Amino acid sequence: MQHFLLSAAARTLSLKTVFKMGEDAAYEAFRMMRWPDGEATCPRCGCAETYSITTRKRFKCVGCHHQFSVTSGTIFASRKLSYTDLLAAIVIFVNGAKGVSALQVSRDLDVQYKTAFVLSHKLREAMALEAQGRVLDGVVEVDGAYFGGYVKPANIKSERADRRTRLAQSGKRQSVVVMRERKGDTLTFVGTREAEGVALVAKHVEAGTVVHADEASHWDALHARYETYRINHSEAYSLNGACTNQAESFFSRLRRAEVGTHHHIAGPYLSAYAGEMAWREDNRRVANGEQAGMVVRSAMVSPVSRKWAGYWQRGA
Repeated sequence: MQHFLLSAAARTLSLKTVFKMGEDAAYEAFRMMRWPDGEATCPRCGCAETYSITTRKRFKCVGCHHQFSVTSGTIFASRKLSYTDLLAAIVIFVNGAKGVSALQVSRDLDVQYKTAFVLSHKLREAMALEAQGRVLDGVVEVDGAYFGGYVKPANIKSERADRRTRLAQSGKRQSVVVMRERKGDTLTFVGTREAEGVALVAKHVEAGTVVHADEASHWDALHARYETYRINHSEAYSLNGACTNQAESFFSRLRRAEVGTHHHIAGPYLSAYAGEMAWREDNRRVANGEQAGMVVRSAMVSPVSRKWAGYWQRGA
């Protein structure tokens, strides 16, 4: 059986198509994503009575006289890229099965690395908004894994510390906890210890849900609230109906993104990368054209980013 990513159904939008459609068509695509009914609404006062300044691709509000564009008040506010380049960046971003580095985006679009880095994180922020308020039920797999905190081993073998001890860690190691609903949604959280996932499961998984976890002792508390199945990975990956293979699938994608694409995803950005990989796992059998549309729609309803707007200026 052919893998979905190898089929023609997975390829419904290409960079060639984006660049051939031109600036006006790309602009119309963003406008229809933001205002599906075709009526522009003022982002400042919410007034629906506006008129178009066609020569500048801007609108003016009749109520407060505020001038705004298609991206004003969204996560793309104050953008400088053309609509064609912006749409092309989104297509490049969704086409990476295990993520796309900001360096590659900067080379493909001939923009500064700073531009590609901030734009990629804005897209991740928009994708993360889809998961807000989700509560899982049915059958849910939970697991945790550690990222970051790597310390390069000493050159001389006798001077190398046991990497299982804290002496071989930098103190920056973080835990990613994943809750994955079978044939449903995936939620991720970042903390200092995997045991913090017990409280997160209680908050984001409905009571009465069937939960699958491994043999780590902190998951013992789940039995009081859920019908819980445990799997000992030292004996088997799936046994007597218990397994966490879908949670492990998520971590496989995240590990490969860390090793092969981004090389370093720990620190304050780990949560964003984990959320991105959860989105990719949930939409892995969705055509790339539809994925691009989902990202654009999420970006068009997302407010101005408080974290990434003016990111490099604050750093200066």
